[in-house]
Amino acid sequence: MSELENNIAKAEAYLARFRDTGVLNRIGGADCPALSGATFDNTSPVDEGFLCKVAKSGPEDIDAAARAAHDAFAEWRDMPGANRKKVLHKIADAIEARAEEIAFAECLDTGQALRFMQKAALRGAANFRFFADRAPSARDGQNLPSATLMNVTTRVPIGPVGVITPWNTPFMLSTWKIAPALAAGCTVVHKPAEFSPVTARILMEIAEEAGLPPGVWNLVNGFGEDAGRALTEHPLIKAIAFVGESKTGSMIMKQGADTLKRVHFELGGKNPVIVFDDADLDRALDAAIFMIYSLNGERCTSSSRLLLQSSIAEEFTQKLKTRVDNIRVGHPLDPKTEVGPLIHKTHFDKVTSYFDVAREDGATIACGGERVGDKGFFVRPTLFTGASQDMRIANEEIFGPVLTALTFDTEEQALSIANAVEYGLTGYVWTNDLTRALRFTDKLEAGMIWVNSENVRHLPTPFGGVKASGIGRDGGDWSFEFYMEQKHIGFATGQHRIPQLGA
Repeated sequence: MSELENNIAKAEAYLARFRDTGVLNRIGGADCPALSGATFDNTSPVDEGFLCKVAKSGPEDIDAAARAAHDAFAEWRDMPGANRKKVLHKIADAIEARAEEIAFAECLDTGQALRFMQKAALRGAANFRFFADRAPSARDGQNLPSATLMNVTTRVPIGPVGVITPWNTPFMLSTWKIAPALAAGCTVVHKPAEFSPVTARILMEIAEEAGLPPGVWNLVNGFGEDAGRALTEHPLIKAIAFVGESKTGSMIMKQGADTLKRVHFELGGKNPVIVFDDADLDRALDAAIFMIYSLNGERCTSSSRLLLQSSIAEEFTQKLKTRVDNIRVGHPLDPKTEVGPLIHKTHFDKVTSYFDVAREDGATIACGGERVGDKGFFVRPTLFTGASQDMRIANEEIFGPVLTALTFDTEEQALSIANAVEYGLTGYVWTNDLTRALRFTDKLEAGMIWVNSENVRHLPTPFGGVKASGIGRDGGDWSFEFYMEQKHIGFATGQHRIPQLGA
C-alpha cells in the first residue's frame, strides 16, 4: 500500500462515524438534529463524493443555542481566570492528541494539502495555549489617579457571542476566534461554513471532553441565509466575530444594526507584494510563490498581486513561470502535493471564470488557466502577465491559486498601484533600502505589512485590515478589547467640593 493509499484509508476511518450519524448540532451539551429535521449533503472536493449529512439549522435552532449560551454565561463569566486557563490548556492537549485525525479530516473536507494541514491542528492548539495563559489577567485594568479620585478600570466579558467561521483552514480559524472569547469569559454560538463542517464538530467534542461546561460553547450548522442571519439578528447575542467575504460582512453589519451588535470582521484582500530592484530576488521569489499558491490560494492574506520594478521584471517573471509550472497538483492526502482541489463547485466556477476575464481584458495567461482532470475541483496554478491595474484581475479577489503580475518604474507608481484597490489587509515589500521601506510602509494602505518576509504570524501582534478588508483586530490584548467591555470606577479620596443646587 502506498503512503497516499494508507492516508486515504486512515481518513476514511476517521470520517466513518460521520457517515453513520451525520454532523449534528451541539446545544447545551446535547447532540441535536435541526429542529425541522432538515439536512444537507457534505461532499469532498477531491472526487465530489458524499462525505456525510449535516444538520440544516434555522432560526429556531439558533434561538435554542443562544438561550443555552445565555444560561451558561454567568457561571463561566464568574469562574476564576486560573480555572478557565486550566480548561483551555486541556483543550490544547486534546487537540495535539488528535492532530492527525483533524488534519486528515480537513484534507478530505476542504481539499487542503496535508503538508499544510499537519500544522493547522498544532497552530490551533497554540492558539488555545496563548489565550489560556492570558485568561487570569483578562480583567486587569489601569490605575488612573486624579486630584480628587482614585480612578481604576477593569474589563468584563461582553456576554454570549456569535462566531461565524469560513471554509478555508476552518479548524485553525475556529480556534483563533473561539479561544480568546472563552478566555475572556464569554460564551459562544459557533456557526461554521456549510462547505466544511467536519472539524468544527471534532473541535466541539474536544472542548467538552476537556471539561468545558455544557452550554458555554454551542455548535449550530447551516447556511448563512438561515442560521447565519438568525445568529446576527438574535437579541441575546452581544457581538459577532466573522471571517469571510467583504459583501457578507456588510450584510452582517446591517442585520445586527437593530440590536446594536458589536462586530469584528476579517474580510477579503487583494494584497500586493512589491519587489524593488535592490531586493534579494531569490528570497522574494520564494515568498511570492508561497503566499499565493500555498493553501490552494484560498487565504485572505495571499499575495495575489505581484508588482515588479521594470528593471528586474523580465528575469523575475521567467524564473517565476518555471517554478509555477513545477508546482505539484494532486490528492490532498499525498505528502508530495502542493496544491489540492478548490473547496466546492461554486467556488471552482468563480475562480475559473477569471481565465476568460483575463483574456477579455488583454492579459496573458503565462501559466495554468485550466482545469486538472475531470473529477474533483482541481485547477492548474495560474499566472497572469501583461496586466494593468484597471483590469478586473488586478482589482477583484479571486481567492484561488491565481497570481496577477504588474510592473512599475518608480516608488511613487508602485505605491499608487498598491493602494488602488478597495481592500487593505496585507502588503509585502521587498527592498534592502531601509529608508525606502520606512517611507513606503508608512503610506501603504494595509493593516499588516511584512518587509523582506512572507506572512509570519506572531500571536501577540494585531491581525486585521483596513478599508474593505475588515474592522477590528485579533491577537494579544486586541482580542480581549473586542470580547470585553471596559468599566471605569472612581473612588473619592477625600471630601472634594460638590456643587450645591437649591441649597
